[in-house]
Amino acid sequence: MTPAIILASTSVFRQSLLQKLAIEFDTCAPEVDETPIAGESAQQLVTRLALAKAKAGAQGRQSGLVIGSDQVAVVDGDIIGKPLTRANAIAQLERVSGKSITFYTGLALFNVADETYEVICEPFIVHFRALTTEQIQYYVDTEQPLYCAGSFKSEGLGIALFERLEGRDPNTLVGLPLIALTQMLLKQGVDILAPAQK
Repeated sequence: MTPAIILASTSVFRQSLLQKLAIEFDTCAPEVDETPIAGESAQQLVTRLALAKAKAGAQGRQSGLVIGSDQVAVVDGDIIGKPLTRANAIAQLERVSGKSITFYTGLALFNVADETYEVICEPFIVHFRALTTEQIQYYVDTEQPLYCAGSFKSEGLGIALFERLEGRDPNTLVGLPLIALTQMLLKQGVDILAPAQK
């Protein structure tokens, strides 16, 4: 029998990504303190939080596979967050114009029954073209990317900001590396491409 799959996230973006795999899953809201630890790298932060979210989603369950994920964006060595305001979004995009942002996405799969887990960090690099202030303002006003790290939506008009994308899985950029997740699930006996498991 296929174990229950639980996505420990309330993100509509992650939920829509997981739906691509055509599997049944439940969601839950993991209660996790996301405060970085002093001296922690971006990679360490996202893997720690992804696992913490997966374990939080496992609370009160006897079985199932719980998916946890966390993402940060890094430019010039600094972690940048969600802009939240128009001014911050414009400033973020002005900072990255002609530069690159590296997104680090932590992904964890926690087996509730035996408390084993796998956790990885998947990088994805976005290379921005040189942008004018007018272009940036138009983009921010049009798409309102105020709750997106890096101040853009790659699945929308944000694609016009880029020179090129570099990484193994474009889904990583939106917040859930599906190629890696499919491989993790297979190790747990869940074959996404097996009709009997639907």
